[in-house]
Amino acid sequence: MEIKNYKKPFVIAEIGCNHKGDMEIAKELIKVAKIFCNADAVKFQKRNNKELLTENQYNAPHPNPANSYGDTYGSHREFLEFNLEQHKTLKAYCEEIGITYSTSVWDTSSAKEIASLNPDFIKIPSACNNHFEMLEWLCENYKGEIHISTGMTSKNEIDTLINYFIDKNRNKDLVVYNCTSGYPVPFSDVCLLDISLLIKKYSGVVKHIGFSGHHLGIAVDIAAFTLGANIIERHYTIDRTWKGTDHAASLEPMGLRKLSRDLTAVYEALSYKQKDILEIEQVQRDKLKYRKN
Repeated sequence: MEIKNYKKPFVIAEIGCNHKGDMEIAKELIKVAKIFCNADAVKFQKRNNKELLTENQYNAPHPNPANSYGDTYGSHREFLEFNLEQHKTLKAYCEEIGITYSTSVWDTSSAKEIASLNPDFIKIPSACNNHFEMLEWLCENYKGEIHISTGMTSKNEIDTLINYFIDKNRNKDLVVYNCTSGYPVPFSDVCLLDISLLIKKYSGVVKHIGFSGHHLGIAVDIAAFTLGANIIERHYTIDRTWKGTDHAASLEPMGLRKLSRDLTAVYEALSYKQKDILEIEQVQRDKLKYRKN
């Protein structure tokens, strides 16, 4: 009989840019994630937009003007971007209330800035997991965990990525997430069983296997944990009707609270009976078990 030793679930509330460029909203999201939702960590995003985008991309209109906070895609991204001092303030606030701070980085300049804050972990989005200049700098200069999503990434590309971290002797600090890139993702495209493939290939090679979900509801996340992904990351917002690309694929506070609750319950339930008749059953056995007169 195979016995799985389940690790305690770790819930990351991905705020990303759902703060709408407002520090007070960002702090409110942190506070609610900690106090009401019982999340373990919050995660933001950091981009150097002029490094990341071409001039044409920067000056082009937002592809969905209804979600734009600026006249161009570049000005939209700049509006939603916090600078290093603001990230420093957010990290200090996280430490004050007792929740882990982290940020996804999209380019080398952003990686250097966020690494200077010494967070417990830095996330690499699916879109940037082939940015080996950035990965090299992080491997050589940042000592915390490196979390990487594998959306829009082939299995051969994942192999190349893992081998890169092995060559850099940083694979034991690596957390690899199963992910499908889309907002929101239909259930038929979540492909949860890829978690089992990642565990089969990389368990013992990397530190953890995680799951980054962009679907609706929380049932899928429970299944992901049961399959062995102990780190669960979900986009999170105060109001799913707010303007912006990610809000519709995000959990509101009650949804995130229920996710944390249900993951804890499933974690406690995932065990074998330590003896044939448990103490809780013995009372019922004495009272109800059939006995021939």
